[in-house]
Amino acid sequence: MADIDQREAARLVDRIIEEVAAWPHVNTEEHRFEGREFTLGPREVGHVHRWGIVDVPFIERLREALVDEGKTGEHHVVPESGWTTHYVENEDDVERCVWLFRLSYLYHVDTLKKTPAGAERFEEIDVAEELEELGASDEVREAFERRGS
Repeated sequence: MADIDQREAARLVDRIIEEVAAWPHVNTEEHRFEGREFTLGPREVGHVHRWGIVDVPFIERLREALVDEGKTGEHHVVPESGWTTHYVENEDDVERCVWLFRLSYLYHVDTLKKTPAGAERFEEIDVAEELEELGASDEVREAFERRGS
């Protein structure tokens, strides 16, 4: 991670928080390591740290596709997990992190829509259309759609 002013990192992180917290059914709460955690029901969509680190969990197959494409990196503490880490250093990173959070959000929405309560709660969210809008690659889409890995 490049040396950036802590205030600048916090400003960029605040932009991410503002965007993700506004999504339907997302809850935010304090994260134990100076940041905000985003949840969708009992599922964590990911979290941000004030000093400019974004951690987003994915199933391993999806994480591998994202890392292979350079969309994010392995987690800075537990690289062998499904968790990813992206460092926030500039405006482009804000958009990349929001993209990662949205992909995680859509993955959880898609899973929850398979339940009766989730089908009703998330009826207004068209996951396939949003994946198209995100410009997800074929590899990411395939990993997204294949569960259990």
